[in-house]
Amino acid sequence: MHWDLPLRPAELVENRLINAIVDGDFPINSNLPPERDLAQLLGVTRPTLREALQRLARDGWLEIHHGKSTRVRDYWHEGNLAVLGTIARYQDHVPPDFVPNLLQVRELLAPAYARLAVKRAAKSLAKHLEHYQDLADTAEVFAQADWEVHRYLTIESGNPIFTLIFNGFKELYQPMGNVYFAPAKARARSRRFYAELLQAAQTRDAERAEAITREVMQDSIKLWKSVNR
Repeated sequence: MHWDLPLRPAELVENRLINAIVDGDFPINSNLPPERDLAQLLGVTRPTLREALQRLARDGWLEIHHGKSTRVRDYWHEGNLAVLGTIARYQDHVPPDFVPNLLQVRELLAPAYARLAVKRAAKSLAKHLEHYQDLADTAEVFAQADWEVHRYLTIESGNPIFTLIFNGFKELYQPMGNVYFAPAKARARSRRFYAELLQAAQTRDAERAEAITREVMQDSIKLWKSVNR
């Protein structure tokens, strides 16, 4: 049995500050109010506020210098993977080019982890892909299935960094996948990819897996742009 534990005070403050930053209440390169004022504004103690500020500084949202004001970093240029994963959860604040940029990154990464997965674990990958031709023809099913196959590929690649990067976008993947897979042509393209990837796994053709994955990644960028004109 699993229970969702309530957030600690510092975690609540952290979430509120991130909301304020992405909402523009605390714009990029602006300074936060003094600690005393900010703690009063948020209704928390200064130690609780300091804990939250340190966490946000660690994750690339803030720049703290003792004796000076705390600056909101330009998180698009000064942030890290922690910032990227957090932004993915704030879907209302995702800029128009965010998903195409992610797809371009995936175009670079996916062929590599697909090749490694077939090279290392062709048999288990083939077994995993066997049911993919029987997917219900809905956007929601395809979005979930696509998440599962790519995550499986990252795991079987043997490089956990691929999986860590991929997991950072879990919150964004399903809602954006629902949009992407709404047109029947997007579902048909991915169904063909799953069949070709299955064949590559069955024949242990890692180079073929890399090539077909690159092709579908390139096509996915075109399909996304056609859906979001």
